[in-house]
Amino acid sequence: MYSPPYNQVADRAEVLAFMRANNFPILITGAGGNLVASHLPAVVSESEAQIVIDMHMAKNNPQWKEFFEDEVLVVFHGPHAYVSPRWYEEKERVPTWNYAAVHAYGVPTIISDKKMKAESQRRLIELMDPDWLPSHDKLDDKYVDMMLEGIVNFEIRVTRLETRWKLSQNRSRREMELIAERLEASGDSMERALAALHRRHFKE
Repeated sequence: MYSPPYNQVADRAEVLAFMRANNFPILITGAGGNLVASHLPAVVSESEAQIVIDMHMAKNNPQWKEFFEDEVLVVFHGPHAYVSPRWYEEKERVPTWNYAAVHAYGVPTIISDKKMKAESQRRLIELMDPDWLPSHDKLDDKYVDMMLEGIVNFEIRVTRLETRWKLSQNRSRREMELIAERLEASGDSMERALAALHRRHFKE
């Protein structure tokens, strides 16, 4: 991903928080030049400085058959918005698009053990729907086994990360403030979320 130094994020905790907050990424594989993409839920964890992305897909989705020893790309995408030249005090400006994204790379490992698969799915439910967890734990074992048989679980141990927080950092502090104000006034929750990200990265 093209990312000038002033758009990159070095704060690992912020990057992890972003990945966890935007946990419906795109998994991209390209074995043999055949590009395939799937939109999948993810649980992001860290153990001893190793970031692990826990994912699953339908067994009928042929993409998992592309998992060899090749790296895959997982794209975590956050808030984004069009930025109008009308928002600047300086009129010699052109439109742009501000956004935040993380690209994570690694080699996927398929999880075949039934117990590990069940634990993986339970972690996802605990994250997304904790109120339903007691009901999940009471499901009939045969039914759960049938559901697990229909999916492929895998984990990706991240080998490298690319980040881009494109927040007009190449502009003045005043222009960054003007953009944030316009985004905050929007009725779009995504644009307001982008405004909050802008404010966390204002120039000193």
